[in-house]
Amino acid sequence: MKAITFQGIEQLAYEDVPDPQLVEDTDVIVRVTATGICGSDLHPYFGRELGLDLGTVMGHEPLGEVVQAGSAVRVHTAGAKVVAPFTTNCGDCFYCRRGLTARCRVGQLFGWVEGGQGLHGGQAEYVRVPHADATLVAVPEGLDEAVALLSGDILSTASFGADIAQVSDGDTVVVIGCGPVGLLAVLTAFDRGARAVIAVDRVASRLQAAEAFGAVPVNFDTGHPRTTVDEHTDGWGADAAIEAVGNESATRLAADLLRHGGRIGALGVHTEPHLALSPGELYDRNVSYAAGRCPARHYMPASLDLALREQDKIATMISHRLPLSEGVDAYTRFAGREPGWNKVVLLP
Repeated sequence: MKAITFQGIEQLAYEDVPDPQLVEDTDVIVRVTATGICGSDLHPYFGRELGLDLGTVMGHEPLGEVVQAGSAVRVHTAGAKVVAPFTTNCGDCFYCRRGLTARCRVGQLFGWVEGGQGLHGGQAEYVRVPHADATLVAVPEGLDEAVALLSGDILSTASFGADIAQVSDGDTVVVIGCGPVGLLAVLTAFDRGARAVIAVDRVASRLQAAEAFGAVPVNFDTGHPRTTVDEHTDGWGADAAIEAVGNESATRLAADLLRHGGRIGALGVHTEPHLALSPGELYDRNVSYAAGRCPARHYMPASLDLALREQDKIATMISHRLPLSEGVDAYTRFAGREPGWNKVVLLP
């Protein structure tokens, strides 16, 4: 089959690789019909996360049709249209029973093979899905596949961000970073009852998209985020911040825009060695900071419901739907933040 594979820092290939095979009787093989390029894919691409084996099939956002199922699979059998979260899960361990599916004792991340061990990704014509009955979710009738795909990662991640930032009715919420996750965080904040959402970025096309989602856009290079926040809060500061970037300056800005007693929900994948906030500042300002990998499978039923309700709006953020064969070039353009390149969906 054809797949996008990792060949080194900023080096990918579109090449032939062996078709995946059933390994356990709880596995299925999915013929991929839609698969996303995610901002998290850029961490190994740029070498911010190390250890990925050369030749690993990239991607952790697969959707498609089950074409082969192990003997123990009962729910998602051949012919089912399904979408996967970015990590697999057994559905029955200590963490799965508590909704923390991202920390399943046997869970694996799609698209991460290290030292010969792991699970190949979904930017391919086919993908193996372990623990299929617990991991996969049926795609609702009438839902655009590219929109449904987002439930397995970024839409659920945005919902998780709204939850860990404790967004509630009447809140003023700041979203730091208006990439795909940040845009959907605007949507989920409003879905939780936010009165106003202030979206902060420096890329004009992203700020325009955030405004279309109902947010007040602020360019942090040319504008004044704190002034805008103060105008919406009588000078007190935001109730909550959802940080969707993943660096020290984004954390610092989120904190600077909060009132005392505010909450930060951190969704960005941070690789810096220390938190930008000191324990003393958290104490002195009664600020809460929460972070972690989203338990996407736990969120997916609600995310798919939200996707059905907001399908037309969500579809506008999908900037490109391209054949898998154009995936390597798409990575280059997406990684380079070229204007107009927002969420990219590949169609094997």
